[in-house]
This record gives sequence, structure tokens and C-alpha cells, in this order.
Amino acid sequence: MNILISGSLAYDRIMDFPGRFEDHILPEKIHILNVCFTVNGLVEKFGGTAGNIAYNLSLLRETPTVVAAAGRDFARYERWLTEHGLPLTGIRRVSEEFTASAYITTDLSDNQITGFNPGAMKHPALFPLEGLDPAGTIAIVSPGNLDDMVTYSRMFRELGIRFICDPGQSIPALTGDRLVEMFTGAELLITNDYELEMIRKATEMDMPEILECCPMVVTTLGEEGSTIHWREEEMEIPPVPPAKVADPTGAGDAYRSGMLKGIVTGKDWVTAAQMGATCASFAVEEVGTQEHDFRWEQFVERYERFFGESPEA
Repeated sequence: MNILISGSLAYDRIMDFPGRFEDHILPEKIHILNVCFTVNGLVEKFGGTAGNIAYNLSLLRETPTVVAAAGRDFARYERWLTEHGLPLTGIRRVSEEFTASAYITTDLSDNQITGFNPGAMKHPALFPLEGLDPAGTIAIVSPGNLDDMVTYSRMFRELGIRFICDPGQSIPALTGDRLVEMFTGAELLITNDYELEMIRKATEMDMPEILECCPMVVTTLGEEGSTIHWREEEMEIPPVPPAKVADPTGAGDAYRSGMLKGIVTGKDWVTAAQMGATCASFAVEEVGTQEHDFRWEQFVERYERFFGESPEA
């Protein structure tokens, strides 16, 4: 099945400050804040919602199409995607911009200061949907270019292409009306619990009203697992224990990848969510959103060990 991933491609540039921000910020002078933090170094990681989901799907033996825009410094990321067998046909190159990038500085208390340059993400991907077989295509609309998020949701709905609505970090930038338009007609709406509350506040809708617009809501709860809500039922999906916990960042995108793998291979919703939980367990074992690695056989073994059956059944 053809999988389209609309979202962002970004470089995460991570810095470590060997002190505490609070020791260098004077509350009574906050109105004239002027500080400089000397860091220990900088580490560059590949990121962005579309890139993260695609990477995990490549580990799950899928070759999704990333639908996003990238800038003139994309060559390193391009090589990484190619090494993992991921096509580049859906990626628009914007030569006058840099690829989106997050500059994240973390202090000894795990406080973070982040600067984000959207760069090429300011531009729509302009990926054509003509000629796609709706019956053989599924898409996910993840945080990225705001116009893309609304436009592709609308186009997928009009073309009869199944899609998952995943507004995530873009929720504060979207009005309630645009959010409702995005998830209306979606196969499911997926968020974490905090994001779901933001949607409820922005749309002034409760869960039953949201479920009138899309038949299912999946809510991830971090180390507590996830919940599937239907109109008449809800089910809790337990988390899969990782071998170690290094960094929870990226677990949500990995969960989406595992769930997509379940959907495209014809699994029921509960099994698909369990596959999402299994994929997320690998992501938290390394620092960074695309630093973990596993073989399909390892994925199957971990799933079987925890859920007592094979995802291949």
C-alpha cells in the first residue's frame, strides 16, 4: 500500500549547557534580558515529524513517501533517507531557504531553551495527488507547513483517501475551525493527552462531539501507554517495556509508524495500536528521534514476548 507522510523535515541541533539557566537569569531584569550561554558542544540529529515517521516505517519494511519541503542544506539528510530506502519524490527543494532546524539548549536541571527556524517549512510541499489509487493509499497529516496540513486533509477527504489527522505541535497555530476541518472525515485523530485538551479547548468540543466528526481518537499517554476511544467504547493499550530509557523524544512518532504498519497490513485497531506501542519502545532507548535501530525479527520478538501472539498472524 502507498503511504504518504505529510509533515516536517528538520535538523535538531542539540547543545548541552554545563550550568543552570536560573543562575544567569535575573527575574528583576527580565524586561532587559541579555544572556549568553557557553555550551559544551553541539550534536546534530535528523528530525521532523515526517522524517521520524518515515524512518521508523523503513525499519518496519515499508517505503513511505515523505511529503515536505527541505532547504539548500538538505544533502546530509537526503543521504540518510536514501540509505534507508526511502524515496525522495515527495520532497520539494527550496534553494533560498535552509531546512527547518531546532536549536535546543539543555541545562543541568533539564530545562530547555529552544529556537526554531521553520526555513523551508514555510513553503508548501506542492506534492500532486492526481493519479493516486484511493483504495491503495493511506496518509498521515502531521505537524509541518500549516497550509499543507489543512489543504492535504481536505484533498484526502475529497479524493476518498484514508488519512490520519495528527496536528501535534501545530495545534496552537490552528484555529478551532481549522482543527475541526482537519479531523472531520479522518480515519482517526491521534494526539497525546495534553494536545487533546488543547483541541477540546480550541474547538469547544467534548469527546462525543469529536467522535461525531471522526470515528476514532487515539491518545498517547507516555509511560502509561495509550487509549483508543470509539463512539461506544474505549480501550487502554499498555506500554511495551523498553530495554532501557534514554530519551522519550520521538516515541510518539514511532508509535504512529507502528500503528500505520498495522493498518497497511490489515490488522485490527487494537493490534495496530499494540504495534505502535512496540515501535515506541525502541525509540526511547536512544537519544534522538532517529538514533534507534532494529530488525523486523526483533520487533516481532518483542511484540510476541509482551502481547503473547505474533503481529504477523
